[in-house]
Amino acid sequence: MVKAWLLSLRPSQWIKNLLILAALVFDRQLFQVQSLLHSLIGVVLFCLVSSSIYQINDLVDREADRNHPKKKFRPIASGALPIPVAITSAIFLGLISLIGAFVLSPGFGQISLLYFILQIAYSFFLKRQPIIDVMVIAFGFLVRVAAGVTLITVERFSPWLYVCTGLLSLYIGFGKRRSELVTLEESAGIHRISLRGYNLPLLDQLITVVSATTLMAYSLYTFSAPNLPENNSMMLTIPFVAYGIFRYHYLIQVEGSGGAPEDIILKDRPLQVTVGLWGISVIVIFYLLNIVK
Repeated sequence: MVKAWLLSLRPSQWIKNLLILAALVFDRQLFQVQSLLHSLIGVVLFCLVSSSIYQINDLVDREADRNHPKKKFRPIASGALPIPVAITSAIFLGLISLIGAFVLSPGFGQISLLYFILQIAYSFFLKRQPIIDVMVIAFGFLVRVAAGVTLITVERFSPWLYVCTGLLSLYIGFGKRRSELVTLEESAGIHRISLRGYNLPLLDQLITVVSATTLMAYSLYTFSAPNLPENNSMMLTIPFVAYGIFRYHYLIQVEGSGGAPEDIILKDRPLQVTVGLWGISVIVIFYLLNIVK
């Protein structure tokens, strides 16, 4: 039961909460101990908040998950984790994490509570609405970035990063819906009601529009944000972002992946290398090269 409980927390999806560190990194406070400590505690608390939501979502969807080729193995759907235990755990994790969030920072607590309420609405209603379901997911990523901003004293964080994060999240979200539609085929609408409002031509068009807009927005950020080097060296990171977008496009269109974006990040080596090189280049430009004014 302990193993089932741990799996119900979906630790593989905690990687999403690293977005809380975006403000820390891009405001050049990565090596400031107090800011780093606050941000890391924020990541841990947000992991607990999100795990509470995952358990609630699995409780709501347990009947549909039992008829899904992969989700039927989830602890709650399979019966490995008893429903009373899951309910108790979800309530406990939600309360502890939200109380801790307010203790850490009132602003962080408010954003964490907003995320919790939004995700509850998603679990019970919003995920059934085509397009809105993906937009809510994307907003959840924006909330993570905003949560990180509340944990430090921001001096130079660019709003462009909100735009890039939101667009990239939409891109990944529509890619996930496409993968689900292809994998589940005729039974797609049974497993996820919102899939009844999608078809492949629509999703392909949305993915194309959002991916192009994401690349354009990031390119504009690299030479127009006020906190970047005057010699536009941040533009050197554009090829990594472009390849990452193209690689993900390849995975969902050719390989048929994308149903679980967190698994792609954890398993696809070319994408891992690309993200790693992008991260290294950002650190070098922001911290190791004394060129940012």
